[in-house]
This record gives sequence, C-alpha cells and structure tokens, in this order.
Amino acid sequence: MAASFHVENFGCRAARADGEAVASLLRNAGLNEGESAEADVVVVNTCSVTAEADREARAFIRRAQRVNPAARIVATGCYAQRAPQELASLPGVVAVVGNSHKALAPEIARIFAGNLGTSSATEVPASLVSVQALVAGTGAKGQAVILADDSFAHSFLEEAPVVPGAQTRPNLKIQEGCGNRCSFCVIPQTRGSSRSLPAGKVLSHVESFVAAGGNELVLSGINLGRWGRDLQPAQSPIRTLAALVRQIFEHTDLPRLRLSSIEPMDWDSDMILLMSEFGGTRLARHAHLPLQSGSDAVLRRMYRRYRPWHYAEKVAALIDAAGPKLTLGADVMAGFPGETDREFKETVELIRALPFGYLHLFPFSARPGTRAWSLHAESPVSTAVVEERMAVLRALAAEKSLAHRGQFIGCELDSITMHTPAKIAERGCTSALTENFVPVELAVCSPANRLIRIHVTGLTGAGTLLALPASTGIASLNGPACAVGDSILQLAL
Repeated sequence: MAASFHVENFGCRAARADGEAVASLLRNAGLNEGESAEADVVVVNTCSVTAEADREARAFIRRAQRVNPAARIVATGCYAQRAPQELASLPGVVAVVGNSHKALAPEIARIFAGNLGTSSATEVPASLVSVQALVAGTGAKGQAVILADDSFAHSFLEEAPVVPGAQTRPNLKIQEGCGNRCSFCVIPQTRGSSRSLPAGKVLSHVESFVAAGGNELVLSGINLGRWGRDLQPAQSPIRTLAALVRQIFEHTDLPRLRLSSIEPMDWDSDMILLMSEFGGTRLARHAHLPLQSGSDAVLRRMYRRYRPWHYAEKVAALIDAAGPKLTLGADVMAGFPGETDREFKETVELIRALPFGYLHLFPFSARPGTRAWSLHAESPVSTAVVEERMAVLRALAAEKSLAHRGQFIGCELDSITMHTPAKIAERGCTSALTENFVPVELAVCSPANRLIRIHVTGLTGAGTLLALPASTGIASLNGPACAVGDSILQLAL
C-alpha cells in the first residue's frame, strides 16, 4: 500500500501556493493524500509573520504528534527558516526545511514516507547535494535534518504542476522574497531578496492549467508587483508584471486571472490600464493593496514607501478603471510602536473614506531582528489599547463589508463554483465566489470549477450573497447588470 501524506498550511496566499506545490509533487510521486491523524508523513508549512503564527505552528505539530505518534513531521516555511532549531526540538519532527531549500521539501517528505524505520540525520551543510545522503547520514540518533541558509538557491517549487483539484482556484507563485525592508517585517530574513519566475515558465504553467480544465488562476508572490525586475533579458524578455499579464491574455485561453496582494506603489499606469481593459472579463475586479496604517507618521516609522494621499489616489484610479464593482481589500495593523490615539484616528478616518470590501486586521507583533523590535522596547502600545483598537477596526470592517456586498442585491455577477461544505450541500446549495471576490451560496447543486453567471437575491447575516443562476433569477430592477450604488433596501424589496 502506498505511503500517505498530509500538508498543513499556515500564512499567506504565497505560502499556500508553496504547500499546494508540495502536495502536487507528492501526489505525482504516488503518495496518497489524507488527514494528519492517519498520514505517514505530515508536512507543516509554517508562517512566522507574528508570534501568534509561530505559536499556532508549534501547537499543530504537538497535536499532530500526539494524535499520530508514528507520523514523521517535516516542518518547512518561514518559521523553519527563521528558527529551525526551535522546530527541530519538537517531538515528532524529523526534518526542518527552510524556505532556502523548500524545493527539496517534497523529496525529503517522500524519503521519510518510504523509510519510516530510519532515524533522521543531524544538522547538515547546505552545500551537500544528495538529499538521500542527508537523510541516511550518520548523525546522532533522533536529531532532525536541518536545511536552511542565506542563499535561497533552492527556494522555488517551479516544477510543480498547477491544476484544478483540491483547490478550485489554485495559486501560481511567480515571485519570491522581498526587498522593501519594512521596519516590522521579518519576511526578508525568512524569504530573502526578490526573485522572479521567468515569463516563459509562467506561460507554460498557465497553458498546462488551462489544458487541465482550469478556469480561474491566482497569480501570487511575496511582493508580486515587483515581478520581473530582477530578471535579465536573456532570462526573460518580459520583465514587468503588467507585460506578463498581457502576455497571458494574448497567448493563452485562460478564462479568468486573479491577482493577489500588490503594494500600492506597484499599481502603475500600465497595471491600472489592464484593469480598465480586462476588468470584469478575463481579469478579476479585485485589488488587495496593503495599507497597514492611515497615518503619515506611522507609515514613516514603518518604512512604508507611500503616504495616505498616495494610497487614496491609487484607489481612486482603480475604481475609475474597474468601476464600483471592484472589491478593494487591505491589511491594517493596530498598535504599531508609538501609535497615538490621534494616529489611530487618522487610520480609522482613511478607512471610513475609502470603499473597502474587506480588511485583514492584525495587532502589531514584534519580530526579532527587525527595527520595530527596538521601537517596541522603547515605546510599546499596551495590550489593552491594542485590543480596543482592534475592536474598533473589526466593527468598521464589518460595516464596510456589509455596505459593499449589499449593493449587489438584484444584480447579476459572474462566479466560479467551489468545493462545497457538506452542510451547504445538504441544503441543495453550492458554494461559489464572484469574479469580484464575494462569497456566494448558490441555490442549485453544481460541481466545483464551473463558471456560472448568478442573480443575487439576498445577503446572509454572515455577509454571504444568496443567489440563483441568472437564467432562473428574477430580472433585476435595473436590467441584467444593475447599476451598483442603488438603494440596498429598494433592490431587496
């Protein structure tokens, strides 16, 4: 019987893309995918953006080992890169593979799955080539293999096929690392400088995805907007994200492309022109622009490369290009060192003024080795104050989300069906996601990965759109694609 594996993902969309790639390669190697409680090998793809992310990874590893003592646990990801010895000391961990060597993680996992009776090796030099030799090494019994260094020479999982499967809308990670050096961020330490997958390889992945029946693909990266800037002409004649997206539309039949998080300053005129030309058809009307703070002074202490007015200008340009159906998202941090009541109020006022559809909210978490670690020691914001500010932001985010989603009642939108949870399927419904990134409960049974135009009939208390297929829906008050901005009450009547 074939060995089995489980991949548990933590963190951002780009990290999930790594996890999806590891799983795909293990499936292709003949391993069976299953739950962590029964798997021979458990790959834990960690995050380290906050102390809470570290804690969650450790808690999962301990729980996985307790429930399944025989499992071999392979830890990878940002925490594995930042503090490999911490993870190596946890029970059940046989290998720690930092982001610098993530391309080797599938082979490490496969070897342990096929050699469950072999003890793991000791810490090994990154210069060693043979992964099999590392695992079969003669180190002290019970010590974990550790692969992590500063070169990041084996960080791209570019050979992994991207196909619709467990993820209806898989992530294709085309960029790795970041050179922005924000004062609070540990990512440059855990993922290195910016590196890009050449355009030819990106196009090959997209073509394969389409050939496998894929309908929506998400381009992701740690700093996606900087894709291509590190490439040389010999590697790739295309060296800007806007040019790459245009190549995808010109040379593939991909029905829909979605872009993950892009920094505000990287939404240049070429990128915004793409949204004007293709938004709502082949390019999803969805833009995630990390904000972090709406205070000029706080942004300066964060070493962010924009100011509140720059951010507002980019949002206005995107809305002008894509129209009011664009769903705008942002990351916002509360309690950055020294954040005053006035500075927090500036953040609230900016958020209130902009048409956000959702917010990802985070309390500040001091990360070792960053400038903000020292700032936190000098002028911390109390836990009680941070909790109060998070509560204010959560209430504001809920208000903005409801207003954004409610305007679509009575409208028709394009969507893609998802893998539906059992409780929803039992009601004869299907989970879906609109082209502009709003969750839907569709009152019809449908398999995943179907492009369906829907007629929105209502909104649940949790903010999910209720809808029928457009062909069976009641004609909207304003025609088949009603004007967004009409009274929500009027449309609901």
